[in-house]
Amino acid sequence: MTNDSGRSATTTTAVDIAREVKAGTLSPSVPAGRSLDTIAARDGEIRAFVTVREEARAEAEAVGARTDLADLPLAGVPIAIKDNLAVAGQPEREGSVATPSQPRTSDHAVVARLRAAGAVLVGVTAVPELCIFGTTDSPGSITRNPWNPRLTPGGSSGGSAAAVAAGMVPLAVGNDGMGSIRIPSAACGVFGIKPGRDVVPAQLGVDSWFGMSENGPIATTVADAALMLSVMADRPELATLQTPESMRVAVAAGSPTPLATVDSQWKSTTERVAALLSGAGHRTFAAKIPYPKNLLPLVARWTAGAAADAATLDPALLQPRTRRHVALGRRLGRIVNPKQVSDLEAELWKFFENADVVITPSLAQPPIEAVAWSEKSWLSNIVSNVRYAPFSALWNMAGWPAASVPVGRHHGSGTPMAVQIAAPPGGEAKILALAAHIEQLENWTKVAPPR
Repeated sequence: MTNDSGRSATTTTAVDIAREVKAGTLSPSVPAGRSLDTIAARDGEIRAFVTVREEARAEAEAVGARTDLADLPLAGVPIAIKDNLAVAGQPEREGSVATPSQPRTSDHAVVARLRAAGAVLVGVTAVPELCIFGTTDSPGSITRNPWNPRLTPGGSSGGSAAAVAAGMVPLAVGNDGMGSIRIPSAACGVFGIKPGRDVVPAQLGVDSWFGMSENGPIATTVADAALMLSVMADRPELATLQTPESMRVAVAAGSPTPLATVDSQWKSTTERVAALLSGAGHRTFAAKIPYPKNLLPLVARWTAGAAADAATLDPALLQPRTRRHVALGRRLGRIVNPKQVSDLEAELWKFFENADVVITPSLAQPPIEAVAWSEKSWLSNIVSNVRYAPFSALWNMAGWPAASVPVGRHHGSGTPMAVQIAAPPGGEAKILALAAHIEQLENWTKVAPPR
């Protein structure tokens, strides 16, 4: 057994943990215990978790006793699961008192794959109601950004990103229907990737918001995220990061909408990353993404998808902002049709005739305040979300892969900044390779220090 003194959940990657556990030099109980201890020390302020699973200690011991231990990709790695995926023995509340409180009897397909790979589930992370909004809070509880507790960690995977950024777990599951992996990853300075359609089992709500929502990993390193994605997708080859060959990198730092202004530091950071990539042998060039001028098809999928998820719930128990969102979705659902996606994809394929990937800012502004957004109006939630996080939803509508990569810190808010990388279908390996190259060129601070 290796000497574990002085190490914490913040200083050991998932790759390191799995390697040592498989080699028999680290008991799975050790990283599980470190994770639970860090949650106990830090989550009182951050409130990333809605459930902490003390049974993870026994489950870690069971992993250590498995006869196939040496073959488990995530042997003994502590992970957190977002509160809209079924975990056997735990309720799946989706941030709402309107949802059933009974424990689920079986695991979601992604959760089952992670368990089978040797991961240890230490807890369930906070979300906004029905995972609709770009902040994470519910009545009586506000999840906070580990870098600046006055600000939100983003949403809807805000609890997952905050848990990773605070060093409570090395990996967390997020999902992304309008940017819900990339927005909190950017806000919290961690790496998160939304895979393309059908790469990872989605099975989110009724129809995954008309196919816009995908499950994906959140991690402190690209290698950790690649390892987790390989398990979630059941594609072992994704765990091996490609050597970053020279790519054609389109750079689109401008705002996608007149409703949002890009902060000068976020814009200059994107341009600085482009310069780094150019100096490292990639061909970078300024470009304009063909963002849709008509956002109604996107809004219709977002609202009508939520309305379908809420169809069996008591409206009186939903938050006022959610009731408004759902009511709008019931009216807009009739305009959703597949041609809207195929037309968008046709425009994007033309754009990518000259590019392998595109980079944009991940956010337009620093994260907004961590306040009781659940008590504010629907319109104030929507306006605030669009103004700070307008870059992500395009890739959900198209169903194409995209990731957020940390780079630098904002001088005003003290929170991390990030660039988004997107690519055509099948581009997950390219995105991971370019993100790993950025990580080599400008290694980010992995975990927010305790305050």
